[in-house]
Amino acid sequence: MGWTRLYALIVKELLAVLRDPKGRAILIGPPIVQLLVFSYAATLEVRNVDVMILNRDSGHWSQELIERIDGSPTFRTIEIAADQAEVRVAIDNQTVIAAIEIGPDFSRNIEAGAPTDLQVVLDGRRSNASQIVAGYLSQIAAALAAETPAGKRTGPGIVSSVPRNWFNPNLTYQWFMVPNLIASIALLIGLIVTALSIARERELGTFDQLMVSPLRLHEILIGKLIPPMMIGLFHITVYILAAVFLFEVPLRGSLLLLYGSAIFYLGSVAGLGLFISALSMTQQQAILGAFLFMVPAMLLSGFATPIENMPGWLQPITFVNPLRYFLVIVKGVFLKDIPLSEVVNQTIPLALIAAVTLSAAAWLFRRRLE
Repeated sequence: MGWTRLYALIVKELLAVLRDPKGRAILIGPPIVQLLVFSYAATLEVRNVDVMILNRDSGHWSQELIERIDGSPTFRTIEIAADQAEVRVAIDNQTVIAAIEIGPDFSRNIEAGAPTDLQVVLDGRRSNASQIVAGYLSQIAAALAAETPAGKRTGPGIVSSVPRNWFNPNLTYQWFMVPNLIASIALLIGLIVTALSIARERELGTFDQLMVSPLRLHEILIGKLIPPMMIGLFHITVYILAAVFLFEVPLRGSLLLLYGSAIFYLGSVAGLGLFISALSMTQQQAILGAFLFMVPAMLLSGFATPIENMPGWLQPITFVNPLRYFLVIVKGVFLKDIPLSEVVNQTIPLALIAAVTLSAAAWLFRRRLE
């Protein structure tokens, strides 16, 4: 009889979400759009850069430098300035992000083996992109310097480093971004769906009926827990298929390990959602509570910046963030083929978070009954 009651509650929760046209649209449309948009737009790479060059030199080496900049896939257009006033206007109006001024003695100094300088003017209003563009220009200038007469003479005595990138040799940014989105969008959907479940019951006036029904407290928790986990597993499956077949991200590890850890991850997310829902009286409060947790969780997960770069007092807070652990698992399974031991080490905290949050949600339910 217990299984019959539990099955009825699970079906009721799924119908409450799927029968609503708006609910279906929220579950299907936005996650797919976010996956497609963020995979292409959320990148720290700088491409299609417009630059301006003020060339005061008529020699060979200045032309060689311009051709190398023009041939780089990073730069989209190169505008040639007539004077410094034109450079100032272009930077002020954000027509270009960088301007390079080549002095009149640039080629002569190179041929003579004398030091020569380049002036690079960057748009400081776009600080991150400007720093990356400055790094690109420095690499081009360094490669050109190695081919000058002075560079060839000193070349044998120079120690150079050749970087080799593991797991993502071509540094394809979507290989980093798409696995991150699998974890983060699953957090978004699972948290909101679960947070709304009990708040919706209160607004519709069915919460008291649910509490006086033959369902026991643990059955109510399980019945509220399983449907969001089923929806989350569906979304994760769609994202994995899109990652492999649409974005061509290599899946080097075991799907069994990925899905096994995903169950604990979704359980911890659903536990947090139930805890938020138990605290909320309305669906609006539940949504606000979910976003109140979700935004810091994204920032403190290592999604964009490494946790090791955060202040020492802030890093312990990330231990209660389930997204932190599942990001390691999903990226490791996709790109690194991490072993079972590493997956278990990251899954144990997820199980602890799920146990604590579900226990807290059960305690709040009991308080409601008293």
